[in-house]
Amino acid sequence: MSHGSIIGYDINSKICQISFLNEETQEPDTLDTGSENHQIPLAMTYYKEVWTYGKNAKRMGSVRGSVQVTDIWEKALKKERLQIAGEEFEAVWLLAEFIRQTLQSFEKIESITFTVPEMSEDIRYLMKGIGQKLGVMKENIYVQDYKESFCHYMFNQPKELWQYESALFYCDQDVIRAFMLRELKTGYRKGKESFVTVDKVAEAQMEELESVYPVLNVDKAKAADEHFKSFIQSVFDKKVVSSVFLTGDGFENNWYPNSLRVLCNGRRAFMGNNLYSKGACYTAMQRSMDLIDGPVYLDETKMTEQICLKMRSRGEEGWYPLVAWGSHWYESDRQCEVLLEDNQDIEIHIESLVTGKLRVETVSLEGLPERKNYALRLRIRTMFTDERTCHITFEDVGFGEFFPPTGFFTEKVIELGGSNGQFNSLS
Repeated sequence: MSHGSIIGYDINSKICQISFLNEETQEPDTLDTGSENHQIPLAMTYYKEVWTYGKNAKRMGSVRGSVQVTDIWEKALKKERLQIAGEEFEAVWLLAEFIRQTLQSFEKIESITFTVPEMSEDIRYLMKGIGQKLGVMKENIYVQDYKESFCHYMFNQPKELWQYESALFYCDQDVIRAFMLRELKTGYRKGKESFVTVDKVAEAQMEELESVYPVLNVDKAKAADEHFKSFIQSVFDKKVVSSVFLTGDGFENNWYPNSLRVLCNGRRAFMGNNLYSKGACYTAMQRSMDLIDGPVYLDETKMTEQICLKMRSRGEEGWYPLVAWGSHWYESDRQCEVLLEDNQDIEIHIESLVTGKLRVETVSLEGLPERKNYALRLRIRTMFTDERTCHITFEDVGFGEFFPPTGFFTEKVIELGGSNGQFNSLS
């Protein structure tokens, strides 16, 4: 059965979960796996030269002669090779095969966002490579962490739920973490854009939860409830919180009635385990449909400067970003073609969210011929060599059969502030 082609894929060391765009509702749905939490165990079992995944792999693991692998995520990141039944398998191949099998009900994937607990260059490279093995174009594969997925999920909820700060509590067997979605105050006052981030604001180890989950112990549950209530009160101290979201297996048992009353006091509370995969699906939707409405998410890995050119698009003249803030420098290599109104020097604007200042650079077009309006066509490319250095090239590509390329080519190097320390100066 085919569901759709825009995917949000939540994956960590234990499970995966898949959400996809429902074309009728234009909203994400979560793939039904036959379990209440829609999760697929990250496990593979090899038996008689056939690999099975998920719950079937767990069942097949008890069959004599089968070999089960459960720590695939860690082994793939370490690029290990596994000896199984006299054969050698790369752990990266095994992870890719697991993902391929979990997505086999989708005919063609146009856009996919993988969401992981924490991001790194190694994880981004790994997941981008796996996405390409699935047949997805490189530019339609995105990787983000859980905090960004939470943010994109919230952008697509009613505004009153994130009018002020919004809280996310994650709970597993022995730990509770608290995250806050908040609006950033920036030095930029030119436009109407708003900028937000998600902070991890607190974490608590809770020994009582070991007894509460998965079997409810009444005394331990009461102690855990009081501990959690105090934790909530400390997190919410002097904050105006519009909504609260609870996620993680640790919230499955109803051990926190007193804490829940505190959570719901003047705010709306929600519980569910598909928030990250839906948030990732919203990202895939936004990127594939080129939607630019809504706040811009920033963190310490995102660019706080943007590079703009003055252009006319769809009849409207304005400053359009070649490189937008909120993007990663390593995903900002682009190219576009423009028709010039004249051959005067091109002005480039570099705008900073941190300082609020505007820097102007110019590119000389000396050497281009004089032509009538819009008969000069330039290909503009941006390429980053590191987080601080953007190379912008301008090349005459001619104008069809009327004007062949002249060989004009020039390059402008833009030095940026980089991400180090820039984001942390925002409040």
